[in-house]
Amino acid sequence: MSFEITPLTSNDQVPYHLLELADPDREKIDSYLSTSMIYIAKSSFQVIGVIVISDKGFDSAEIKNLAVKESEQGRGIGKKLIRYALQVCSQKGVVKLEIATGNSSIGQLALYQKEGFEIREIINNYFVDHYHDPIVENGIPCKHKIVLERWV
Repeated sequence: MSFEITPLTSNDQVPYHLLELADPDREKIDSYLSTSMIYIAKSSFQVIGVIVISDKGFDSAEIKNLAVKESEQGRGIGKKLIRYALQVCSQKGVVKLEIATGNSSIGQLALYQKEGFEIREIINNYFVDHYHDPIVENGIPCKHKIVLERWV
C-alpha cells in the first residue's frame, strides 16, 4: 500500500474518527491537540492514520495518540507512523520518546515493544479512575495504563 505522511494543515479536518479509536474521550483529545504536532497518513486523498506528538520539555516528547483506520490495520502503517515520529523528534532534539496504552491493548503493546519501546511504569486503575465508561478490548477490561519509552 502506498501512502504519504504529512503534517496536518489548516485545510485538513482533525480526524476525530481515528483519534477516538485510540482514546474514546473527545474532551481529553481536545485538551492536547492545540499544543501538539499532528501528522496524518493519506492514501488516495483519504486519511488512514494519525499520530499526535506532544513536547514534554527537557528533551522529551510523548506520542499522545496513534491510530490507524480499522480496515487498514495490520499493514505496517502504525509502524511507519512511529518511525516517522522518531525522525521528527530526532530532528527537533528530542532524546526520549514516551507512549502509553492500556493493559488490554495487546496489539499496540506488541508493536511498541517491537519498535524499541520498553515498559517504564504501570499506573493501576488509570482507565477506571479517569474514564466515565468502561473500556473493553480483546475481551479484556482496560484498567491499567502502561507507559513505555525509548531513546530516540
